[in-house]
Amino acid sequence: TAYRRQRQMCIRDSFMSVLPILIHPDPRLKKVCEPVSDLDDDLRALADNMLETMYQAPGIGLAAPQIGVTKRMLVMDCIKEEGEAPQPMVLINPEILQSSDDTNEYEEGCLSIPDQFGMVTRPSEVRVGFLDRDGNPQERDFDGLWATCVQHEIDHLNGKLFIDYLGSVRRQMITQKMKKLKRELARG
Repeated sequence: TAYRRQRQMCIRDSFMSVLPILIHPDPRLKKVCEPVSDLDDDLRALADNMLETMYQAPGIGLAAPQIGVTKRMLVMDCIKEEGEAPQPMVLINPEILQSSDDTNEYEEGCLSIPDQFGMVTRPSEVRVGFLDRDGNPQERDFDGLWATCVQHEIDHLNGKLFIDYLGSVRRQMITQKMKKLKRELARG
């Protein structure tokens, strides 16, 4: 669609590739990620590829551990309406600086847990500090879907999945479905 082409044009690197997304359960999804200490061209290219992967999935957020990279980096773009300009974001070493007492409940899903959803309650507003794609320190306030998305992706950097907020029976049921899906995918 024209919207997808417009989003893809926002990504600077013309040599992008779609990366494989890890499926739960995978031990790499439960690891706490290391801070990025050296932002170089390889990491910027990885961010571009992560954006392309996220858009192709399609999703609104993707964290580095979901593609097997244990670095504190995530990408997101919560613009979902056709005709609205995309807002791709790259957040390096993000940390939540402030959270509201008010909460929102969203039905969350995850590219690493395809076709499974669950209601998760999170702070409705957060302030996040991070480095942008060029290494510049930033602070930004997020609310609504953007707040939910950034918290979901930061959870990934801390080895936490949205299903960790669900009851144990529901979490085990989803994990069993994912194991079955992985077996089916392995068979081809």
